[in-house]
Amino acid sequence: MNSEFQRFAVSSRFRPFPKSFSLRKKVPWWYQILDPRSKFIAKWNRTFLYACLFALFLDPLYFYFPITGDKACMQTDIVLGVFVTFSRTVADLFFLFHMVLKFRTAYVNPKSRVYGRKELITDPHQIATRYLKSDFIIDLLATLPLPQIVVWFVIPALKNSTAAHVNHTLSLIVLSQYIPRLFQIFPLQRRILKTSGLIAKTALAGALYNLGFYMLASHVLGASWYVTSIQRQYECWRITCKKEMNKTHSPSCNPKFLDCAILGDHEREAWFRRTRVLTDCDALNDKNKFQFGMFADAFTDHVSSSRFFQKYFYCLWWGLKNLSSYGQNLQTSTYSGETLFSSFICISGLILFAHLIGNMQNYLQSSTARLEEWRLKQKDTEEWMNHRQLPPELQERVRRFVQYKWLATRGVDEEAILRSLPLDLRRQIQRHLCLDIVRRVPYFGQMDDQLLDAICERLVSSLNVKDTYIVREGDPVKEMLFIIRGQVESSTTDGGRSGFFNSITLKPGDFCGEELLTWALMATSSLNLPSSTRTVKTLTELEAFALRAEDLKFVASQFKRLHSKKLQHAFRYYSHQWRAWGACFIQAAWRRYRKRQLAMELLEKENMYTNMMDQEDYEEIGVEEISSHIQNLGATVLASKFAANTKKGAFRKVTIAESNLKMPKMFKPAEPDFSRFQED
Repeated sequence: MNSEFQRFAVSSRFRPFPKSFSLRKKVPWWYQILDPRSKFIAKWNRTFLYACLFALFLDPLYFYFPITGDKACMQTDIVLGVFVTFSRTVADLFFLFHMVLKFRTAYVNPKSRVYGRKELITDPHQIATRYLKSDFIIDLLATLPLPQIVVWFVIPALKNSTAAHVNHTLSLIVLSQYIPRLFQIFPLQRRILKTSGLIAKTALAGALYNLGFYMLASHVLGASWYVTSIQRQYECWRITCKKEMNKTHSPSCNPKFLDCAILGDHEREAWFRRTRVLTDCDALNDKNKFQFGMFADAFTDHVSSSRFFQKYFYCLWWGLKNLSSYGQNLQTSTYSGETLFSSFICISGLILFAHLIGNMQNYLQSSTARLEEWRLKQKDTEEWMNHRQLPPELQERVRRFVQYKWLATRGVDEEAILRSLPLDLRRQIQRHLCLDIVRRVPYFGQMDDQLLDAICERLVSSLNVKDTYIVREGDPVKEMLFIIRGQVESSTTDGGRSGFFNSITLKPGDFCGEELLTWALMATSSLNLPSSTRTVKTLTELEAFALRAEDLKFVASQFKRLHSKKLQHAFRYYSHQWRAWGACFIQAAWRRYRKRQLAMELLEKENMYTNMMDQEDYEEIGVEEISSHIQNLGATVLASKFAANTKKGAFRKVTIAESNLKMPKMFKPAEPDFSRFQED
């Protein structure tokens, strides 16, 4: 088993990395070839970018090593040296790891003809050869710990080394290594833009990123000005010391006296009591022949002898001030190095300031571009309304709608964004946005998740301002609305019937346009859309989801569960149209019942009155003596005819009353034919 693994590990060095997952687990990490389009490489590139920026900020701190004071000598700040050395060593580890990754990262074959994504070269030998021929030298120069080696190993090993030698050598090493480190930033930014499309995720972060580059340039410029100022003062000391190197001065000046390492030497103390170094190299003395020029501020403000943070922030302010003003306030001497340095400040200030303003403007405009677009659209709308001479009330309604749409969407076209996404992702987003809201509608709470997903997938946003007629009675219904926020008045006159009016207020969770659902559930529905039986008007600003007619028809044709009796009864129960019809039907039936009861009570009272009259007549006849049988028989016939006529008239009154009780017929809402798709 071990021999097979060794053969595979050796062979993997010379052929592409295996795609099989079982083989990948057997290969050590140092033999793996990374995909340049993987998430790990993308995250590492962004991390290494921050490490590069940290290293670019760290290297100029070496310029603050030399310190001068009132003893006319130069020394090195050991505490700062230890801190910067440790921090730079940590940063160098990132550069070293980046080089190792480049040896194990595949690259795109420039000669590949594969459509879409080009072919990757995963052969370690070809990757190493390409890297050694392209970026290896620059990466190696940027990774070498040259300042640490020079400061802590090379200079202490030399004889007769002074702080001035440390200053000169260290400045040269840092500047020579700063250039390749700076050049690593630009290809790294291009790779990040190519893989992720942006460096900063927000406009504010992008603006701060570009401002950070400008502050970095000010930091480098201030540190360079400080170390050059120290060097300029040391040059004045050296010239004065050279003048004192003769027999007329006792003791004679020695260049070693300018190093603070021998401050306790008796010969130097004797020289320091007689020397004119401090007076001849005083920047405050205008009579001195030595010109400090633009470096005089470092000594007149006692910058060189201050604490580190005071010194650093003063130099940072000096660099930022002169970089933003293009060095116009600098007062230079005739020293050629000083004039060249001032010219460099002027040119760098122009370039960097233009770059900063351009990038800052792009990032800040990206955050306000949509607001400016909405402002221009609003201006065009105002000009169009004035040109068409719309009435003031219509203009005010248009302004309210434009303002409300901006507050609700911030100018974002949600439908366009959703259309550009894949189907599965669009379905999940719509489910997240609409499912909880649709489930608030009691009718849709009866449905299963699959049917709700199909409905949510086809919902679109709908916005309306106050006093807007969504649909009028008799107009074709084009969409169902599910209210999210706001209130709506739904009223009907039953087709314009006189004396009839029904109104109800719809709130969040209610829906309107249910005629469309009845139309969609019909197996043989016509192409004509159903007519609205109600007038729907917004009472406040309305935010809702709309389900269009063609989408609802598609859902009804694909999902037969929508035709079940359970959903049919739930729809009738929660539909305001069916509720209004049921209430009117019950009211009409109750009125007919009450009038019929009144008629029957009237009939009973008339029958009671007739019986009382007959009884009184019979008593009068019984008191008198009827003389003849013929007269008695005639009275009986007349009484029976009178009773018959009385009952006939009463029944005629009941019939007339019932005919007057007929109410106008209340037509119930049209319902589909569920005979084909019925479920228990």
